[in-house]
Amino acid sequence: MSLLEVSDLHVWFDLPQGQPVHAVQGVSFALDPGERFGLVGESGCGKTTTILAMMGLLPPNASVSGEVRVDGQDVLAGGEDSARGYRWTDIAMVFQGAMNALNPVKKVGWQIAEPMAFHGIAQGAAARRRAGELLEMVGIPAAGAERYPHEFSGGMRQRASIAMALACQPRILLADEPTTALDVMVQAQILDLLIRLSSELGLALVLVTHDLPVVAQTCGRAAVMYAGEIAECGPMETLFHQPRHPYTRLLFAATPDLYGAGEVVSIGGAPPRLDEPATGCPFRPRCDVVLDRCAEEHPALQLVGPGHEAACHHAERAGAS
Repeated sequence: MSLLEVSDLHVWFDLPQGQPVHAVQGVSFALDPGERFGLVGESGCGKTTTILAMMGLLPPNASVSGEVRVDGQDVLAGGEDSARGYRWTDIAMVFQGAMNALNPVKKVGWQIAEPMAFHGIAQGAAARRRAGELLEMVGIPAAGAERYPHEFSGGMRQRASIAMALACQPRILLADEPTTALDVMVQAQILDLLIRLSSELGLALVLVTHDLPVVAQTCGRAAVMYAGEIAECGPMETLFHQPRHPYTRLLFAATPDLYGAGEVVSIGGAPPRLDEPATGCPFRPRCDVVLDRCAEEHPALQLVGPGHEAACHHAERAGAS
């Protein structure tokens, strides 16, 4: 049994007018202890909504179906009461934009100690001492606990957010664009920190990003999302060398390679509007290898190799030959 299993996860958002928006459509994946897994795709493809749904942190106008199981127990089965018992103790999250995730009027140490007090793990001096230890674990002196978020640099705030996520010793860490708005050197330091913590603490890591080199550096497996669903999923090496979905191939082609001679090619068009569902393959208007059936038949995610799945009629035809 895997540590984390996400099965057929769907998310709808109710709008004041019109039909509900189907933002996440049947997402499934699993993680073992200590495994690092990437969720990749353009902005608006459903990555952040997926992990917020896993935490039970979506707004009131959202509806969720499917299962998120930790050690076989469904985190979302009992609604907020159930999710609260797992949140921060089993599954924790590093939110996108540390300055927005941290309370500007509370000291950093207090914010790291708060989840420990809430879950009854540590109180008072013991919680403050543990907060200092966590800051040191992520490369910040323990004295930084007495400082406010605005007194930290962007990289230090991100490290503090990671320390806060680790406060209750979770087994699964969801990192939503943890290197956004950081310079290149600090990005590398944050990624190295996540890799080290994953290895040392046995953390299962879900890394959300649109940056393919970041995923290749950090994760062993990844899922490529498009229009709210998984277009392709498999080992990073396989996705890089043998992509079976045109979107995955074009994403790599649009990524600069300092050591390669290939030309960077942008992907024409834009992702579809989820409030205007279309028939057939959602990637068809941007695809460079369209088949006649792509206009009518929605491709199903299917196994195309060992641990490798793709939702493409071309992949289906290749797998049958």
